[in-house]
Amino acid sequence: MMQQVLHHPAVERARGILFGGRDHRGITMSMALYAVLIAIGFVYLQPLLFMFITSIKNPSDLLNPMVQWVPTELFLGNYDKGLRVLSYPDTLLTSTLISVIPSALQTVVASIVGYGLARYRFWGKPIVFLLLLATFIIPPQNTVIPQMLTYRNLGLLGNPLALILPAILGQGFRSPIFILIFYQSFLSLPKVLEESARLDGATDFYIFRKIAVPTALPAYIVSFIFSIVWYWNETFLTGIFLEGGVTTLPMQLSRFVQAYENLYPPGTVNIFDRLNEAVKMSGTFLNILPLLVMYFILQRWFVESVEMTGVTGE
Repeated sequence: MMQQVLHHPAVERARGILFGGRDHRGITMSMALYAVLIAIGFVYLQPLLFMFITSIKNPSDLLNPMVQWVPTELFLGNYDKGLRVLSYPDTLLTSTLISVIPSALQTVVASIVGYGLARYRFWGKPIVFLLLLATFIIPPQNTVIPQMLTYRNLGLLGNPLALILPAILGQGFRSPIFILIFYQSFLSLPKVLEESARLDGATDFYIFRKIAVPTALPAYIVSFIFSIVWYWNETFLTGIFLEGGVTTLPMQLSRFVQAYENLYPPGTVNIFDRLNEAVKMSGTFLNILPLLVMYFILQRWFVESVEMTGVTGE
């Protein structure tokens, strides 16, 4: 009798809905999966949410221990101060140019180098790979002094060319990673396509432009986005090479307190104009806002490209 009840169609249907089957997940499994995803997502989003909520608090909310996640009002005065301290329009334009131009050049050069390593045989190819791995493994802090002295002799310190010229020569920020990405992408390209194009009289440049580049589009997207993020967030090398010249948002953010005190001297401001955590958080959020906007616009292509290239990032 019990066996008949357990194998009744209605019981089987209920079991399938709750626990799933071979071709679908049940409600229980789906709820457990979503709970894990929400927990993991909250770990990543919690700092960002805390930063944004703190940035819209007024001084009274900051001093009130009862106000945590829901401010009593939407206070945008912190962002007004942050925009002024960061000189946001000019600094944003400079940061965009400093990030996008070297990233675009670096992506193009890395693709050319990666294609050459994947498709051509030449003497010294293992040595080239060894040098690539060496530049990838050796920390940039160990080579920054020779670079700085070289740029000083060339008159490039404080000039954007200190970032643009290395990108053109395949020595931009983390260039070996992008070269290896393109190398792996072009290595998987069937040689039959290239051989057929050569039989039709196509040149090497035509094959690269018409066959290799379209197939490596995911690698281009991943490399370009990662390169922009790394150029944007790099403050150590950028601060050394561009100090005394142009100023980027991360560089201005690193001296946010000093810039704020120059704009609002201590002793001459009231409680609403004093530097507090909300103002600092507004400056930090303004610094990462362009990257967030870029990701939300390009997320579909970015995720698809990461899946196709097998890159996990950092």
